[in-house]
Amino acid sequence: MGRSTLGTLQDLAALVDGRVVGDGATPVSRIGAVDDADADTLTFATSEAYLGAALASRAAAVLVDEALLTGEPREKPLLAVRSARAALARLLRAFDRPRSSGPFRHPSAVVDPSAVIGDEVYIGANVYVGPGARVGARTVLEAGAHVGAAASLGEAALLYPRAMLLDGCTAGDRVILHPGAVIGSDGFGYVFLDGHFERIPQVGNVVLEDDVEIGANSCVDRAQTGSTRIGRGTKVDNLCQIGHNCRIGSHSAFAALVGLAGSTIVGDFVQVGGQAGFKGHITIGSRAKIAGQSAVWGDVPDDAFVGGHPARPQRETLRREVMVRNLPKLVARVDALEADKKKPG
Repeated sequence: MGRSTLGTLQDLAALVDGRVVGDGATPVSRIGAVDDADADTLTFATSEAYLGAALASRAAAVLVDEALLTGEPREKPLLAVRSARAALARLLRAFDRPRSSGPFRHPSAVVDPSAVIGDEVYIGANVYVGPGARVGARTVLEAGAHVGAAASLGEAALLYPRAMLLDGCTAGDRVILHPGAVIGSDGFGYVFLDGHFERIPQVGNVVLEDDVEIGANSCVDRAQTGSTRIGRGTKVDNLCQIGHNCRIGSHSAFAALVGLAGSTIVGDFVQVGGQAGFKGHITIGSRAKIAGQSAVWGDVPDDAFVGGHPARPQRETLRREVMVRNLPKLVARVDALEADKKKPG
């Protein structure tokens, strides 16, 4: 039995304000990458190299940046848009799996009578909502989600299974917590006294502003005092650690396995590659870019691009890498010169 169609290429163009080059009646049943495209797939290309691979694939048509088009005829129909990545996001959103919707409360859910629950909230199996908690309208709490005592969750938010917003923490509108995310775990605070670690109580909270997204099994620690804060629109990937009293600005992005030690301050529009680590009590300027696996030991100014271990300006890091790769040749030359000096006569 064949797959149902998503529509014609012209139908999809209407969804993304694009234009069709070629046959707009081409049927599309799925959207996929070049390496798994088949004869009814719309694939996508964001560079000339990717466009070549897409045109050579089995795909029915190609979603492409308008800037990549030339006057040359193409062997496949094209859907040309200002930004293929942005248009891809819109298309995938249009065909995404539907979100659960309320009003609904599973019989196994535990909701304290003093909690305030907004209109059309979905509360799944084994959800816990604690005393004095607030859950905004149209929010979805999937199975096993936890909203602690006096916690506040905004409107149209989504907590996936086993995501936790712990006591006293706040998350704004449209916040998404992926499975296993923990917001408000205790900060890692101890003092070494008389031969043992003495725990320092962590009495602050976490504040997630509107449109923040936290990935699966990531943790944002509550502050020792005050608030650990993540600004509006910031996205945190899976398996990240945000330490206590960190302050992160708006619209920043952190790839998987990033770790921020306590009291790291991060500006707006910062981009951090995977596995980067940050020493605590440092400041990262706005619009900075941090390469993957960087070890950031000191402050980073606005607009900088740093990488390496320890992190330096990325150009300097790349130059050092070239020098390291050339060391065997240099050693061989030095050995040859030493050998010549030792020859008799």
